[in-house]
Amino acid sequence: MNTTVWILVVLSLCLTQNVYAVEQKISGIVDVRTTATDGIRSFVDGGLGKFRFNPQTQVSLAQGGLSYQATWDNGIGAHVVANAYWDGVKDNVGISEAYLSYKSLPWDSGFRVTAKTGIIYPHISLENIATAWSSPYTLSYSSINSWFAEEVRHIGANVGLQHLGKFSQSEHDFGFNVETFINNDTTGAMLAWHGWTLGSRQTLWQEHIPLSAIPARNDGGMLAGQAAESDPFIELDNRLGYHFSGNWQWRGKGKVNAGYYNNNADTRVVKQGQYAWLTRFAYVGSKWRLPNGIDFIGQYLQGDTMMRSPYGMVVVDNDYHSAYLLFSKRWQAHRLTVRLEDFAVKDNDNTLDDDNSENGQAYSVSYAYQLRKGWFLQGEYNLIDSERPARAVQGASAELLEQQWQLASRYYF
Repeated sequence: MNTTVWILVVLSLCLTQNVYAVEQKISGIVDVRTTATDGIRSFVDGGLGKFRFNPQTQVSLAQGGLSYQATWDNGIGAHVVANAYWDGVKDNVGISEAYLSYKSLPWDSGFRVTAKTGIIYPHISLENIATAWSSPYTLSYSSINSWFAEEVRHIGANVGLQHLGKFSQSEHDFGFNVETFINNDTTGAMLAWHGWTLGSRQTLWQEHIPLSAIPARNDGGMLAGQAAESDPFIELDNRLGYHFSGNWQWRGKGKVNAGYYNNNADTRVVKQGQYAWLTRFAYVGSKWRLPNGIDFIGQYLQGDTMMRSPYGMVVVDNDYHSAYLLFSKRWQAHRLTVRLEDFAVKDNDNTLDDDNSENGQAYSVSYAYQLRKGWFLQGEYNLIDSERPARAVQGASAELLEQQWQLASRYYF
């Protein structure tokens, strides 16, 4: 089902629910940045650079996000998010999320049911919690959430059961979610072919992602049949993926979430140069308020991804992991955030001219000052120290130290 159909579903719901009271909200973000990067060509532009922006100083609209929400008093809601980018790398505008939701009234026992269906992110991120899936902490997302923003999204249906502790005089809430989905059969391709990155651009639903100059894509190579661009939200095998997750929250103190994601792709399917990738991962995350008002977020993700040739031969077989620790302190009009990351991809296959192995660390320091309600000035420094042999094959250094400086004016409304 394409984006237009989902928008029509949302609009039809709005029309059919007019007998109930409705609360509507429009919000957004305008993020204008000056960026200087000393790495190599960006992964967004088909390079192997770890940052979103190309190595030059530039001014850009890093994100123009608009969110529309409607909530009826029967528990049904609708949500559509559009994003615009004008960054000199990949200028575009389109839909990033569009879904219907439901939240029941709590029962006397404290349980309630939630549901969501449409174009959605898997509910995993603990840092991308602001308008239009932006982060209030840093300008660049962690490597985990940069990957999600690029190619871990789908058309799905999520059903959850929550228990609210306040109904039994407890400070603890619990929840469990089951999700099934389609339109994500190439998930894992970009993680394999350019590795972990630090970005802040969410792939729009209609977009394709360019590949780097992989030698194995040359005539006669094992990847000669691969299209020059990956379609991250295509459905190839008509099979459902699934995602299970659970969470615990100690109100006013912190939360923990964990889960397992499997796109259940049939790797025998190839259509128009798009291969189905079997991509699976498990994750755990935690968010706590530490002493002295310091916010802590930590997440760890580990998984594998595999792609075969039309003849059933394994072409790509990778294991991967990524983890980050984030500390953020807010006082008066100031916020200071520090994030430390470690990531790796292990290449287990024997395909010539397609070494996907890498390992690295990333460090980010971000400072934001609130000028007035909704308006922030934010400066950030990012450093990535990584080793990726494929860069040497494509004319760059296998070991690379990349740096990025950003200054942003961010307005939330």
